[in-house]
Amino acid sequence: MTAGARPPRRRGWWRSAARAAASHAVLVAFGILFAAPFYWLVATALKPDAQIFRMPPVWIPSPPRWENFPRALSYVPFGLYTWNTLRICTLSVAGTLLSSSLVAYSLARLHWRGRELVFASLVATMILPSQVTLIPTFAFFKALGWLGTILPLVVPPFFGSAFNIFLLRQFFLTIPAELSDAARIDGCGEWGIYRRIMLPLSRPALATVGLFTFINAWNDFLGPLMYLTDDRSYTLSLGLQRFVSQHSVEWGMLMAASCMMTMPVVVLFFLAQRTFIQGVALTGIRG
Repeated sequence: MTAGARPPRRRGWWRSAARAAASHAVLVAFGILFAAPFYWLVATALKPDAQIFRMPPVWIPSPPRWENFPRALSYVPFGLYTWNTLRICTLSVAGTLLSSSLVAYSLARLHWRGRELVFASLVATMILPSQVTLIPTFAFFKALGWLGTILPLVVPPFFGSAFNIFLLRQFFLTIPAELSDAARIDGCGEWGIYRRIMLPLSRPALATVGLFTFINAWNDFLGPLMYLTDDRSYTLSLGLQRFVSQHSVEWGMLMAASCMMTMPVVVLFFLAQRTFIQGVALTGIRG
């Protein structure tokens, strides 16, 4: 080895360090890019009116107007709208987890004639746009007399969702079949296997499905707009739209209301992100 040559081990260390620094730099850049809209939302909620449309943009409010948040809460009953939204979200999550996990267990563990055909038909419905079934679904709920209630929003989740059933089925297939066979030898029935073995082992996937369902129900605007007629049963999305119609020029308060609606979902994701990522990563694509 010549005097000026570097040891191969040191060159390999520098290469790995350079790759790690480059990958972290790219991740930080993308993190800043995706966090910028949320920062702008919070900053606009704290700006005085004169700073909102100033050019060049004002990135740090001076002075911050914290009173925009209580003022936004006082114009519309956000407490009532939050309770209505949480009630719909809770029932939707409970119905989706119960129905989707039962159907997924049947498709993954029980052997019955036509199972693969049913699963293929179920997956095929995922390509059907929701707008195609919008009018027939509305006519159906109208015939049942459910308009003006939350039933059209909370009852359908108790009949399963194609995507969630597919997600849970793929996770159930990754659980060793020997566990179910051992439970059957010990005299455990299918309901016991589902409740005592499959569900405890599927907590990451169930948490993922529950998080997806909660976010969809929290942000849903079209469903409450179609079926809710009494403003006392409005959700946060309808309440925010009502706020816009009444105070369209109050941009500071509008951004404060939007921030308060967005914050619970962001906090929930950060609290459950490890379980969420684990559920997505462990969900295979076995057929």
